[in-house]
Amino acid sequence: QVQLVESGGGLVQPGGSLRLSCIASGSIFSISTRGWYRQAPGKQRELVAAITSGSPPNYADSVKGRFTISADNAKNTVYLEMNSLKPEDTAVYYCSLQHLISRVRYWGQGTQVTVSS
Repeated sequence: QVQLVESGGGLVQPGGSLRLSCIASGSIFSISTRGWYRQAPGKQRELVAAITSGSPPNYADSVKGRFTISADNAKNTVYLEMNSLKPEDTAVYYCSLQHLISRVRYWGQGTQVTVSS
């Protein structure tokens, strides 16, 4: 059973920074695509960033140059460093693991990020 627990969300002013963390249980972390998604009120969930071992990370155009995804296989943890935050980054951010072979996807419970002055 895979469980994902996010942390690090909160309220930040425009231009500020936050670092999200997601710790995964189970043994599939290193053989999965690790990703962060977000869902704003009234909008569909969208990919923010994803990373797979041995491949460059993938980012949504709206966050390129501002967000950085990284993963620590030894700690079963994926991070999302968010800089130069904008009000339009406000959303619930979800961590995701997708097994490379089975394609089964697991989700965290989400963490709220609010960018407001």
